[in-house]
Amino acid sequence: MRDMNIAFASGKGGTGKTTIAVNLAFFLAYSQQQVQYLDCDVEEPNGHIFLKPEIHTRTAAKVMVPVIDQDKCTHCGECSEKCQFNALVTLPSNTLLFPELCHGCGLCVRICPEGAIHEGEREIGFIEKGKAIQNIDFVHGILNVGEPMAGPIIHEVKRQYKKEHIRIIDAPPGTSCPVVKTIHDADVVVMVTEPTPFGLHDLQIAVSVAQNLGKPIGIVINRQNGEFPPLVTYLLNNSLPVLMVLPEDIEIARCYSQGELIIKALPLYIDQFMELAVNIGRLLGKTKDRR
Repeated sequence: MRDMNIAFASGKGGTGKTTIAVNLAFFLAYSQQQVQYLDCDVEEPNGHIFLKPEIHTRTAAKVMVPVIDQDKCTHCGECSEKCQFNALVTLPSNTLLFPELCHGCGLCVRICPEGAIHEGEREIGFIEKGKAIQNIDFVHGILNVGEPMAGPIIHEVKRQYKKEHIRIIDAPPGTSCPVVKTIHDADVVVMVTEPTPFGLHDLQIAVSVAQNLGKPIGIVINRQNGEFPPLVTYLLNNSLPVLMVLPEDIEIARCYSQGELIIKALPLYIDQFMELAVNIGRLLGKTKDRR
């Protein structure tokens, strides 16, 4: 396994997605693989709690934002009429910009008949890079509080891809645009779920998103505490392979609460993560065979 994107996703928060992702990253790195961990859950990244990186660089993440020269502006309304995101409003004596709604497409700059709009920049967060335990290359993005759009930060995180690495990509929870932006170039998507009605409901939605993107999907069942027949039936009916099962274990919960990796604190679970790595390899092999 090398030079591939393994994305970890979940239909809802709290399933243990990050827990599985960071432990697999550590297992692969310990197995002499070159590993890069990219945390794209930019609204609340927490992979660093477990991988404990030493941050070497921090750079601002910026987006284009229009700057309006009110002296040149004739308030014709062309820009506000064409802006599909309603980021511009034209008044009789002023043209207003709502920067949080602006997607930075640059259309207003190009269509202004007076040349009264030019491109500026606005900082929406930052990217941090460093080295984590076991020499894992670490990248995460942090979106500024109050910023509504995670997409540009996720794009900046993914620009840091390193070749010849196994790239573990931690997606945001849910099924919205940031998730799509995170997993669209994944070689395989690992869906982490829990055997509950809520877990199954959100898993079904998340799986449909990945299927629409044409991604091979494997399932990790976390906090297993007895068989949950509706989940078993769903996985069988949709031919979704189970890559790993982790039991409900108070010691695992204790490790998580203390920011520890499972396989370092509880070596009895090493075999499960070995199984996960092997099964991901098999899933990728089947996908290549179908091509």
